[in-house]
Amino acid sequence: MSGRPAAFLDRDGTLNEFVPDPVSGLPESPLTVADVRLIEGAAAAARELAQAGFALVCVSNQPAAAKGKVSLERLLAVHERVLELLREQGVQLDGFRLCLHHPQGVVPELSGPCDCRKPAPGMLLDAAEALGLDLASSWMLGDTDSDVAAGRAAGCRTVLIEHPGSAHKRVAEESPDVVASNLADGVAQLLKERLR
Repeated sequence: MSGRPAAFLDRDGTLNEFVPDPVSGLPESPLTVADVRLIEGAAAAARELAQAGFALVCVSNQPAAAKGKVSLERLLAVHERVLELLREQGVQLDGFRLCLHHPQGVVPELSGPCDCRKPAPGMLLDAAEALGLDLASSWMLGDTDSDVAAGRAAGCRTVLIEHPGSAHKRVAEESPDVVASNLADGVAQLLKERLR
């Protein structure tokens, strides 16, 4: 069954900026609506993908509620703010999937193993089935090894975005099809590859 190709987009470090974790100081997902900022050029790059015929699907691990750092309501409000900022710049996602689980979570219903947390391909497979997407002609774009692994496991080609804030989540175990400095660079390379 062939469907539309998708661009599966990671969220933090791909579409929106990280914020420093108040405890560790490491760059992490924003936990308040006020902290949400799109990465410069990300919305324009996503628009290019949509214009090139890709379905846009955000797939993001969001374990902060499972870890007890923030309420689920606030976590979802932050995600809604990302979507709102994208819409303001003319980007309408075709779908999104969030993995709210964490293997060492402290909230029982969000804890333990799952098949959706990247590097598992569950979110991509679920979205592909729901939206009738063609995984073989789709791409996964994200800033960590687990994004690349999830994309590969789902049968997609992959773009690794070398965001400085997530360097600690890239240990070169995965070999992506394209390596890019940001989403705009990744999209430009992806569209060139597609023409070959």
